[in-house]
Amino acid sequence: MTDAVLDGAVQLDVASAAAGLGTALHTAGLPVGPDRSERLARALTVVGARSIAELHACALATLVSDPGQVSTFERVFAALFGTPSPVQDLLDPQALTARPKDRDGRPPSSRQADPSRWPSGMHVSEAGSPAGNDDDPPSELPAFQQVASAAERLSGRDFTELSATELRQLVTLMREMSLSVPLRRTRRYRGAREGKRPDLRATLRQARRSGGEAIRLSRRAPRVRPRRLVVLCDISGSMESYARALLMLLYCLNGGQLRSGQSRPEVFSFATRLTRLTPTLAAASPDTMLAKAGEAAPDWSGGTRIGAAVKEFNDRYGCRGMARGAVVLIISDGWETGEPGLLGDQMARLSRVAHRIVWANPRTQSPRYSPEVGGMAAAWPYCDAVVSAHNLDALDELLDALRTR
Repeated sequence: MTDAVLDGAVQLDVASAAAGLGTALHTAGLPVGPDRSERLARALTVVGARSIAELHACALATLVSDPGQVSTFERVFAALFGTPSPVQDLLDPQALTARPKDRDGRPPSSRQADPSRWPSGMHVSEAGSPAGNDDDPPSELPAFQQVASAAERLSGRDFTELSATELRQLVTLMREMSLSVPLRRTRRYRGAREGKRPDLRATLRQARRSGGEAIRLSRRAPRVRPRRLVVLCDISGSMESYARALLMLLYCLNGGQLRSGQSRPEVFSFATRLTRLTPTLAAASPDTMLAKAGEAAPDWSGGTRIGAAVKEFNDRYGCRGMARGAVVLIISDGWETGEPGLLGDQMARLSRVAHRIVWANPRTQSPRYSPEVGGMAAAWPYCDAVVSAHNLDALDELLDALRTR
C-alpha cells in the first residue's frame, strides 16, 4: 500500500499504522480485530489523510464502536502519536510525559511526533529522508507493551488495593485465561470405534457394501458436553472491589477461550435482591459492562442477604433446571445479615441438584481464617471447594477448582 504524506512533515506507512494502532487498542482492552484495522487502512487511503488530525478522525470512526470506548481510544492514541488528551490515567504516565522537546524547550507539536513513539512496524520518517535503519534498536518500548508490563506488576496485589484504572489494565492478562468445566454425558450417541454399545443401523449400512455380509460391527458411545457454569456474585459494600474484578474476568471469559460446545456462563448478582446479569456480559467493553451491571442491579453496594438470594435463585432458576448438573460458583465473603439457618437449608437444597459448588471468599487468603460463625459456617459443609480469588495470581486456583471433576 502506498504511503500517505502528512502535511509534508512526516511520511506514514498506512498499512503499518492501521495494524499497529489496532494492536495497541486490542491490547488495551477494546474489541479491535484485523477487520477493523483493514477498515482503517481503507479509510486512510480514501480520505488521503495528510495530518494527524485526519488520522485521528478516521481511526475514531472505524475502530470505536461504543461511546464507552472513546476514553481508552484517546489515551492510547495520545501515547502513540503524542497528541494531547484530556484523560491520561490509563497508560503509564511516563508514556505520556516522556516526550522529546524542540530546540526552544517546548514539547513538539502533534504533527512532529517522535518517531520512536510508534509501535514496531509503523515506519515514520521525515519527508525527503530515508526511514530509520531497521537494525537500530528502538529507543523505548511501545506504549501497549508498557500497559502489559504494568498489568503484570499489578497481578500480585489485592483487588481492594487497585484503582479503577489499575484494575482495567488487568484485562489484558485476564483475556489470556481460559475457562473449562467438567464434561457430562448426554442422552444422545455418536459413532465411536471404542464404544460399548452396538450400532445396528451403521452395521447394516456397512454390510450393504460387502454383499450383505456384516464384516465389521459398528459401535457407538454417549455424547459428552461441558456442564453449565452458574455464577452468583455478591455485590454488597464489603465485596464491591472483588465483584468488579471477577465480573471483568467473567466478561473476558465470556468473549474468550471456551471449550467446544460450552455455553456462556449464567451470571447473577445479589445483595438485598437477585438480579440476572448474563445479558450485560455481551457489552462492547469492560467499562460498559460494569456500567450496565450497575444499572441492572439497584442494590449495588447495599446490604447482604445471602440466604434469601440463594432461595430466590433455587425457586426461580436453579431447581427448575438451570443448576441441575451444573457447576455453581458463589462469590461472597460470607457476611450474612439474615438468618444463617436459611442459608444452610438453601445450600443443602442447591447441593442436591448441582454437580459441584465452588465458593470464592477473599477472606480465606488469611491462614488464620476459620468459618466458625455467620453464613459462611452454615454454607461451608456444602461447598466442594473454597478459594480466595483475591488477586489475579489467585484466579488460577479458582479456574482449577471449576474444572475439577
